[in-house]
Amino acid sequence: MRIGIDKIGFYAPHFFVDMEKLAEARGVDPAKYTIGIGQEKMAVAPITQDAVTLAANAALRIIDEEDLAKIDLVIFGTESGIDNSKSGAVYVHDLLGIQEHARCIELKQACYGATAGIQLAKGHVALNPESRVLVLGSDISRYGIGTAGEVTQGAGAVAMIISAEPRILALENESSYLTADVMDFWRPIYSETAFVDGKYSNEQYIAFFLNTWEEFKAKYGATLSDFEAICFHLPYTKMGLKALREVLDEGSESDRERLLAHYQTSTIYNKIVGNIYTGSLYLSLLSLLELSHDLKAGDKIGLFSYGSGAVGEFFAGTLQDGFKEALAAAEHGKLFAGRKEVTVKEYEEIFSHVLPVDGSNIELDVESDPATICIEGMEDNKRIYLNKTR
Repeated sequence: MRIGIDKIGFYAPHFFVDMEKLAEARGVDPAKYTIGIGQEKMAVAPITQDAVTLAANAALRIIDEEDLAKIDLVIFGTESGIDNSKSGAVYVHDLLGIQEHARCIELKQACYGATAGIQLAKGHVALNPESRVLVLGSDISRYGIGTAGEVTQGAGAVAMIISAEPRILALENESSYLTADVMDFWRPIYSETAFVDGKYSNEQYIAFFLNTWEEFKAKYGATLSDFEAICFHLPYTKMGLKALREVLDEGSESDRERLLAHYQTSTIYNKIVGNIYTGSLYLSLLSLLELSHDLKAGDKIGLFSYGSGAVGEFFAGTLQDGFKEALAAAEHGKLFAGRKEVTVKEYEEIFSHVLPVDGSNIELDVESDPATICIEGMEDNKRIYLNKTR
């Protein structure tokens, strides 16, 4: 029985800031951001959006009535959780109207959370072939205005339906993974922004990729020629390229050309969204699948997932017959085309406008947010969510 990604959808807030203009405002050569880091635009989340609403809006783009009846497990991968007790999955379950006999959980391991969710989902479907699992990777990346990490901020969510006999990507059982206790990136409970040792984190990312790739080769006899493309977790789009270059000499000239060309296609969406933590790898996969013109059924796609702190995994999937028809490329194109550019000053104001943490009540202007699902306000220390279609 094949198990894998049957549907995949994406959502980003309707605001973005241009990275060249941000660089100029910070007194930095724009090429450092656009070429050195590899980012063009950065999604900016208004106060009416959080990890829950982004995830729910992403899922809305792919689910139908049959999904609502068959989903019996919702797994929410995030490091932007809104509650230390209640999972974001429970909110999404309600906002979407998923049938009540379902398990709902939240997973946390930095940017690895959604990958952990997919692996758990595979096991659930193996035991329950008629089930469908909704896996969510949703985050708002915040380092702070004027910080070194500001250029790698972003916001968005990826939603995936994992099922038997998937229409898009059948996930292989072959996998290699690694855990080590390193402090390359962290966000203490008391902090609204993350801390990162940038140089060390880059080194750990590459080290984890090389370790898991070597383990994958040793376990399964794999070579670069086995893969039509390799997608990476992308905190910024140059990061994956640095890792890929470490192994390109293992392949032929044809392998190098193919993998580099597909890598560039896999970064297009990430370049105009920014870092979305748990969803970044799957946004890269989505970019590759929707924008590539020469992928075909039977092609094997490698996937490298990395979550600081740190856990890494290399695994793979095989494209299925008719996978293009199961994608929502036109919908995602409309989403990107409908976004609004904000000035650097406007971005700073949006960034600084946060929900109260002192128990105050607040009512928000949801009419200014075109998203179907928004935060309507706060009351008695509870976030009030709104699905505009109800």
